[in-house]
Amino acid sequence: MARQVLDSLAGHGVTGEFVRVVDHDVKPGVQKDMGEGDAWPAIRERILAADILLISTPTWVGHASSVTQRVLERLDAEIGETDDEGLPFIFGKVAITAVVGNEDGGHKITADLFQSLNDIGFSVAAQGGVYWNGEAMSGTDYKDLDKIPDPVATTMSTMTANAVHLARLLAASRYPAT
Repeated sequence: MARQVLDSLAGHGVTGEFVRVVDHDVKPGVQKDMGEGDAWPAIRERILAADILLISTPTWVGHASSVTQRVLERLDAEIGETDDEGLPFIFGKVAITAVVGNEDGGHKITADLFQSLNDIGFSVAAQGGVYWNGEAMSGTDYKDLDKIPDPVATTMSTMTANAVHLARLLAASRYPAT
């Protein structure tokens, strides 16, 4: 689903890259750099360079994956990081989410992600989340579907259009310094 979201963003002239955090040694903690061997600083630089962040997660026992939780914990370090005007570096960045799983939880995971990302400083686009839940214990995964289900495709299209619109507005007019 994450690749499909990136493709949908590309339809609006947005380029992006796919980073599977699970493939990197991201240390636990809530600092920008947790020391030797921590892969987070390089991932963080990519996030800081982006205007839109997509968090995509599977549903595990009704919750976001532990890797997703680790990403949120590492992003927590950004709350205290500010520019010369005192604004958090994350202000002006947009967050969107994608959740898949063969059990219920997509709506709750989206809500949890939105609150966490907003606390960190991301702006959440209107209808900024897309999810798909297959039948529990059915053995059918999202990646096995022949096509994107129409409700998912419609939601994804709206989400990416709104995210691009919001990112462009924020790029043109920053949040005010307080």
